Amino acid sequence: MNRLDRDLFDKLSVLLTEQRNPETMRIDMAGSYEIVKQINREDKKVAEQVEYKLPVIAEAVETIALKIKEGGRLLYFGAGTSGRLGILDASECPPTFGTAPDIVQGFIAGGKEAVFVSQEGAEDSLSTGREEVKKAKVTDKDVVVGLAASGRTPYVHGAVLEAKERGAITAFITTVSADQVDIRDEIDFMIDVPVGPEVIMGSTRMKSGTAQKMVLNMLSTGAMIRLGKVYENVMVDLQLSNKKLEERAKRIVMLLTDCTYETAENILMETDGHVKTALVMILTNSTRAEAENRLAENNGFVRASV
Repeated sequence: MNRLDRDLFDKLSVLLTEQRNPETMRIDMAGSYEIVKQINREDKKVAEQVEYKLPVIAEAVETIALKIKEGGRLLYFGAGTSGRLGILDASECPPTFGTAPDIVQGFIAGGKEAVFVSQEGAEDSLSTGREEVKKAKVTDKDVVVGLAASGRTPYVHGAVLEAKERGAITAFITTVSADQVDIRDEIDFMIDVPVGPEVIMGSTRMKSGTAQKMVLNMLSTGAMIRLGKVYENVMVDLQLSNKKLEERAKRIVMLLTDCTYETAENILMETDGHVKTALVMILTNSTRAEAENRLAENNGFVRASV
């Protein structure tokens, strides 16, 4: 074993996510019900750990919303499960919140192929992470979020370090303690959620994946709420890109205005499928132009426009 391998071995040996879970030592002897019971019991611990980080998550949400409003982007960089979760969150933003595809983006070590098939060794290159950030033309308008359950993934470190040098806001989501992240001093928002040993040692697609998904939900959804893409607790800036979303839009308009199906359909046709404009038109009994002006004057917030 060479020196570099031994250093990595030593680092991994002390990570919480790489320890054996004393609660599941006999899971290999358990029946199916006991297996899922033990997994569920461990999953319950995740939300409690995320709760401790709500103050810093909230600060990150406010900053992300501000940067997007100023023309910036939210960019996720991760490897393996972490990278896939970032891509999942990013891909859901356009249909859910009507954002352009480039506003929230996910990048994974190994490229698109790694989304479906693991690319061995792709995460081990610091320089590749830096190159990804360069290709993405990151600037000081952007927020770059590194995703690394272990806190040590070189690809993610490279992306975050390059982003920091370019003046971007940096955040880091990990499921080990912040003091185990070598680049912690380069991170503006450290979101460390130490979930403890996994049900199966080292299987960070489990509790670690759940914790990262919960935080990602908060970051993107929270920012979109702060950008006026939700009215009451309903998403009102969705893109009508398929039949399901077209019918969902009609239901949203009906639900929030008490109008008929026919009225919702007609108004949405008149607004080219823009739900927020349709809502303001009905709720204020205004024309399309008047509704659009109201929304423009109120930064796209439906509540303030009505």
